[in-house]
Amino acid sequence: MKKELGIAVLLVVLCATLAILAPNSLRPANIDDMLRRISEYGVFGIGAGIVIITGGIDLSVGSLLALQGVIMCMLLRDHNMAWPGAIGLTMLSMAVLGAIHGVLVTRVKLPPFIVTLCGLMIYRSLARSISHDESKGLGVQSYGFLKSMASGEIYLSPRYTIPSAFVVLLIVSVIMYVLLHRSIFGRYLYAVGRNEEAARYSGINTKLVIGSAYVIAAVLTGISGILLMFDIQSVTPSNSYNAYEMYGIAAAVLGGCSLLGGEGSIIGIILGTALIQVLLNFVQLLGIPSTWELAVMGSVILVGVIFDQILKSRKKKTPAAIAVSQAPASPPLTPSAH
Repeated sequence: MKKELGIAVLLVVLCATLAILAPNSLRPANIDDMLRRISEYGVFGIGAGIVIITGGIDLSVGSLLALQGVIMCMLLRDHNMAWPGAIGLTMLSMAVLGAIHGVLVTRVKLPPFIVTLCGLMIYRSLARSISHDESKGLGVQSYGFLKSMASGEIYLSPRYTIPSAFVVLLIVSVIMYVLLHRSIFGRYLYAVGRNEEAARYSGINTKLVIGSAYVIAAVLTGISGILLMFDIQSVTPSNSYNAYEMYGIAAAVLGGCSLLGGEGSIIGIILGTALIQVLLNFVQLLGIPSTWELAVMGSVILVGVIFDQILKSRKKKTPAAIAVSQAPASPPLTPSAH
């Protein structure tokens, strides 16, 4: 919990600094927008964190979001499919793609970096191909409960509201918290991330655990895709959601997930997502050019990795090791007198 506490303190300090330097950041509209962004990015950030805990990585998130957006819009508008069926098919397609990632990583023994990097390129091209490289949108149709949950508001008072997407994030967070921190499967995820070979020798089906992590990540990406689609209302297959995988990775790393695997928490990932969105809001409200946005992301990931390495180097210096290193040298052996 030390990492999470440190991130929470940093988040409070950053929010206070932003409030002082840019008082308009406290406007209800800005807070509502921040919560919406945290919700949309937090869901797929949790998925990215689950994969990182197993020692893997997913670089295909942005392209998956674009592909899902195109498929969903085509099913809803071009084929007039009812929204439950359209959502069911798109979520199923995300789960299948996640399963393919898992099979390639666990059965074919390909590095996760290569598998998901290829996915990043393939899914983007597929989205452009099936849409004929044209933008797709949801139009003005009413999608009932789905739209209210994805882009609606929950009124706390006549002046203050919270986006319903934030409720979706809370539900996903609770489910994933129980799965990761209160279930045997969660223990297996950590065990595989710390030492896959040792986990396998202890009787854990490591292939199934790792494959399941990629399926979970893809499904959570699909949920984020629904929230984003109803918020933005359209998708351009050539450039929508570019580099969104970096938001997920940065949130996970900043939230305490080690890129070497075996460490991380749901609370930390949510705090990491919030911290990143506050940083980006900081950049916007202070009038810093948007061209620096990726620099902020890169710096966040770099600082997170450096901090993780420092913590790991300190952990290696255990009290027992320090005691051995500081123990006085044994006196030289001398022949015994007879």
